[in-house]
Amino acid sequence: MERETVIVIDFGGQYNQLVARRVRECNVYCEIYSYKTGLEQIKAMNPKGIILTGGPNSCYEENSPTYQRELFELGIPVLGLCYGAQLMMHVLGGKVITPEVGEYGKTAVTLDTSSVLFEGLPEKEICWMSHFDRISELAPGFSTVAHTADCPIAAAEDAGKKLYAIQFHPEVLHTEHGKEMLYNFVRNVCGCSGTWRMDSFVENSIAAIREKVGDGKVLCALSGGVDSSVAAVLLSKAVGSQLTCVFVDHGLLRKNEGDEVEAVFGEKGAYDLNFIRVNAQERFYSKLAGVTEPERKRKIIGEEFIRVFEEEAKKIGAVDFLVQGTIYPDVVESGLGGESAVIKSHHNVGGLPDYVDFKEIIEPLRDLFKDEVRKAGLELGLPEHLVFRQPFPGPGLGIRIIGEVTAEKVRIVQDADAIYREEIVAAGLDKTIGQYFAALTNMRSVGVMGDERTYDYAVALRAVNTVDFMTAEAAQIPFDVLQKVMSRVINEVKGVNRVFYDLTSKPPGTIEFE
Repeated sequence: MERETVIVIDFGGQYNQLVARRVRECNVYCEIYSYKTGLEQIKAMNPKGIILTGGPNSCYEENSPTYQRELFELGIPVLGLCYGAQLMMHVLGGKVITPEVGEYGKTAVTLDTSSVLFEGLPEKEICWMSHFDRISELAPGFSTVAHTADCPIAAAEDAGKKLYAIQFHPEVLHTEHGKEMLYNFVRNVCGCSGTWRMDSFVENSIAAIREKVGDGKVLCALSGGVDSSVAAVLLSKAVGSQLTCVFVDHGLLRKNEGDEVEAVFGEKGAYDLNFIRVNAQERFYSKLAGVTEPERKRKIIGEEFIRVFEEEAKKIGAVDFLVQGTIYPDVVESGLGGESAVIKSHHNVGGLPDYVDFKEIIEPLRDLFKDEVRKAGLELGLPEHLVFRQPFPGPGLGIRIIGEVTAEKVRIVQDADAIYREEIVAAGLDKTIGQYFAALTNMRSVGVMGDERTYDYAVALRAVNTVDFMTAEAAQIPFDVLQKVMSRVINEVKGVNRVFYDLTSKPPGTIEFE
């Protein structure tokens, strides 16, 4: 059966991934594409619906991102959000202006609940606004279905043509019933049946992998993190002994993590994997010597990973496929899935060298968000302690160390991070915080320890609450817990005399500290 798909056309909005994630919560598969994607390509995808994202531009300016009128004449339901709503009006003959007053943050909106978009919702709603332009005149055929005190056209529709424009952002949690609005669009307007579920994903993925691999040999890049672990077990169930898992200890893992990964996946572990551990710490430290720029570090680590895998593949014999634990945010944030700026690249996507000595790369989790990966892991029978392990980036501590990476800096951040995680667990906070870790800043400052002056590093503690890892806010950790972590780090970790707590949200920051 062909998979039902709703596509998101990205105009540079900061919430593009969040839109796709919310659609998937309605059990409907969703992918993100740039506004530069051609109309014929979109038609070939045969989407059940199209959503246009927000963006930072004014749609009436000459060089602003746009789309041809024919998009709205395909007979496919279209929902425009913020910039997408303004663009829909502008292209179809309405008018968009820059008023004296914009709208930002939580805003009271009055809804016309006779609209299919707002069916079953209260007439008064708190929604998240973020716009300086607004629609001043509707395109022919449209009627207003929502307004605010400052925005006479907060939503509009041409129900006959299944075209809908919403000025606010239903995809963010600040909009009280935003998920229900998107549900109404994808399920009731687009007619999606909602069959995108993890049990069918796992079953279909195993069958597809078996067909693709045939009798070929597969090499899996196993880091021991959630993504690569789920990918490894998925491949194991699909091709069994044709799979070899190579675990590269690049010296940038958390404290004792190499031994812990080997204990789970090695000969004495619970999984029937051909497990090989490669200790390459000095090799990676040598390659990273003198390198300070984060993106360059990511690419060096990524390329060295591939070189190690190639060497192991030659020892094993002919290897046809390389498996990686790439997930959907990796794809989008590496600039491959939408229009928004490249946020990162690493060994899963953006750091691959030009020449890779494998027939093909298999990325079985490429379509999934992080929480979907966890669901797939549970569906595969992985234990909860592994499935809900703290997220860890592919380049490891290489990007949690600001500036040059050295063995001494790795020791510092490993020890500080171990203390931090230990105290978070002791305080019973580990199940309520989305992600937490310690990072090493490149700042050194004067301190006093005993009767001596010190000139040592500052450690930054990071902890965020997040539903989907697309947006995040700093976790409110009790001050006494932070004080205890600070005291232990300064007393137990040689080379540290200050501890900071990072309060930055995402956006504007990233969850990782680099």
